[in-house]
Parts: sequence; structure tokens; C-alpha cells
Amino acid sequence: MEKNDNKLEDQEEKEQDVPEIDKEKPLEEKLKETEEKLLRSLAEIENQRRRFEKEIKEAFEFGGYNFAKEALAVLDNLQRAQASIQNDEELKNSPDLEKFLKNIEILEKDLTSIFEKNKIKKINTLNKKFDPNFHQAMLEIEDEKVDPGTILQEIQPGYTMGERLLRPSFVGVAKKKAEKSEKKEKKDD
Repeated sequence: MEKNDNKLEDQEEKEQDVPEIDKEKPLEEKLKETEEKLLRSLAEIENQRRRFEKEIKEAFEFGGYNFAKEALAVLDNLQRAQASIQNDEELKNSPDLEKFLKNIEILEKDLTSIFEKNKIKKINTLNKKFDPNFHQAMLEIEDEKVDPGTILQEIQPGYTMGERLLRPSFVGVAKKKAEKSEKKEKKDD
């Protein structure tokens, strides 16, 4: 009998070691909850994968953004140097001036070519409508011949890299002439 009692005790202990199935929720409901959790996890992983792909793509496209922005200063300085040399009275009489200016032009064209290969483009501004997304108005010019808001002067060119703005164009924008009679009326009031 002792053997039977021991067997019963062993069986009871084994039953206690086995985790009890939650009798409150049916097995189908638990399976459904687990399936929903799995689907949510899979969706989250897919969203994260897409985010990483987008970040990698942007890193390739715009990884050189800061470098390109700084390189614009080199192009600006080349253009300023060229204008300065052309306007210098002492250098105008120099026989080597033309050679020097041609070398500066070659450097400028090379730099511009590198920009174009990397999708860096100059913003065309003259006679276009002012767009605050691409232009920064530095001055207003009175002109009755064109519509107000038309760009008449480019002070410094702007550039884009792909669809992204590197630097806005600094421009002079047309405005209507203020009439003298309107000014007198305002003073009298």
C-alpha cells in the first residue's frame, strides 16, 4: 500500500509543477491575442525597416549637404576675385591678365560641373516672381514696367541640392512707385 500512496503523492506533485491553464480565457481567445501581438510586432518591424531605408537613402542623397553648402563659398570667392581683378586699374594693363582670368573661368566651370553632377543647381531668379521658399529679398526697386514682386536684380545666386534648398537667392524685388501726392495727403492728415 505504501507504494500506491507514494505513487499518488508523486502524481500530485507533478500536477502541481505543471502550470495551470488559465481557465478564465478559452484557448481560442488566447490564440487570437497571441496572433494579434505577432501581427503588431511584424508591422512594427516593417515600419522600422522602411524608416531605416529612408534614412539610408537620405544619407546618400544629402550626406554631402553641409560640404556642398560650404563649397558654395569657394565658388562665390572665385567669382568675387574675378570681378575684382577685372575692375582693378593697375591689372587691366597687365599682359597676363587674360591668361589669369581664363584660368579662373576654368576653375569656376570645373566647380560648376562638379555641382551639376551632384544635383546642385543654381536657382534662376531674374524676371521670375518672388518666392520666399527660394528667395530672400534684400531690397525693393521702384519700377512701373513690371508687376510688383518680380525679381529685377540678383545680388547673390541661390542653389538647390535635389529638391532641398542649399542657399536662397538674395534678390532685389520690384515695387510700385509711391506717388508724391499720396505722400503729401498723408502728411496733411
